[in-house]
Amino acid sequence: MGIKPISFNPTIHLTKPQIIISPVRFYSSPPISSSSSIDSQGATKRSKVTIKTIGRMYRHNEPISVMTAQDYPSGMLVDRSGIDMCLVGDSLAMVALGYESTTSLTVDEMLHHCRAVARGSKNPFLVGDLPFGSFEASPVDAVRVAQRFIKEGNVEAVKLEGGLEMAEHIKAITRVGVPVMGHIGLTPQRSSALGGFRVQGKTCKQAQRLLADALALQEAGVFALVLEAMPAEIAGYITSKLKVPTIGIGAGVNCSGQVLVMNDIMGLFDRFVPKFTKEYANLNEIITNGLKEYNNDVKSRSFPEQKHTYPIDPVQLEKFWQAVEPDHDTEKKKRAVVA
Repeated sequence: MGIKPISFNPTIHLTKPQIIISPVRFYSSPPISSSSSIDSQGATKRSKVTIKTIGRMYRHNEPISVMTAQDYPSGMLVDRSGIDMCLVGDSLAMVALGYESTTSLTVDEMLHHCRAVARGSKNPFLVGDLPFGSFEASPVDAVRVAQRFIKEGNVEAVKLEGGLEMAEHIKAITRVGVPVMGHIGLTPQRSSALGGFRVQGKTCKQAQRLLADALALQEAGVFALVLEAMPAEIAGYITSKLKVPTIGIGAGVNCSGQVLVMNDIMGLFDRFVPKFTKEYANLNEIITNGLKEYNNDVKSRSFPEQKHTYPIDPVQLEKFWQAVEPDHDTEKKKRAVVA
């Protein structure tokens, strides 16, 4: 649109070097840095992404990046990567908990994972997925569970699956001040009714239904809409007809942003890789090889080495030997410890 993207990363101007001398601490691991502008790995901290930030990005045609997370470490990685939105997706049922589908996930399980992600993901806008069976029965149920996600899960918005039939539920949730992200197209929670994980919108009738769903959810008050597994042309047209951002997953490049599942793009899920996923790393192989090497080191007693152990003052050690075994030779004791 001819408008340069807005940067939300503050620039830090240092007029002179600062020398910080930390007191000696006898910890088994280094303390976490408390610097206000630099994180513990030396990365510059960025401004908090809010729902207004997302709106500005959409108006300025700046692509919106979204990534899933399911625990503190993955939430922290999303935070450090500069990604705009972090979704605690119900995909964690399969990729983190080993369920066969997302429908087995409970509200309490999701809240547990939301809290963990929230501890690690501080700057991205944080969204939690409402699990199957928690919101569909009535708008009252939808409001009740959405409020739990804000109060107990520490997220900033919720996402729910479904089209026109969920419009009244979304209106009820937004009416009490909870932002809602919609989700149409392939809706995994309804995969059984769809005949499996199948692409949607491949016929004229299906595509028209998706457009009607999208317009209904926009009218209901969603702040953004996930478009999953549909032809790029259909997703692009829907995007052009909306006044809220679309987040694509298997829906082409013409959406307002993109979302993927972290375990998929990092090669950590062991069952299948969706066609729409680009694998950016194969951590499954890297981690497995690392664990095999550790196992071999333990079996061969090559780990731990001296550098992995903690020293003791020789005088104190001699006192210890004299206290526990005063009649034994010190050198013999040392040899016994090494053996």
